[in-house]
Amino acid sequence: MKYIILIHSGEGVWKPEEHQRAITQSIQVCHELAAKGQYLHASPLQPSSTAVRVQVRDGKSTVTSGPYAETAEIVAGYFLVEADSVEAVVEVAKRSPGATRGTAEIRPLMELTALPKPGF
Repeated sequence: MKYIILIHSGEGVWKPEEHQRAITQSIQVCHELAAKGQYLHASPLQPSSTAVRVQVRDGKSTVTSGPYAETAEIVAGYFLVEADSVEAVVEVAKRSPGATRGTAEIRPLMELTALPKPGF
């Protein structure tokens, strides 16, 4: 089954040098997952100031440039993994540096067979 680990954290919780170390550690986790055939994709996200929000209500669209987060934590990045159980994904999330300064949320993906194959 495929799972996504969403990393939620507050912006600015990492000093630049700490953030670079966390990225390096995350890359190592990805290599370890790849060696086990579990790695699908992962990436940190750009700051919320780069976000664009799109809403469509009653056929009318609204486009708003960020930042617009109304919470203390934003989605800062993700890991997309293949695993036999949620317990195995919990162990991956525990190794994520993002979980030390924020929250790692694990959610199974819905498998839709009618989707095109990923191009990446």
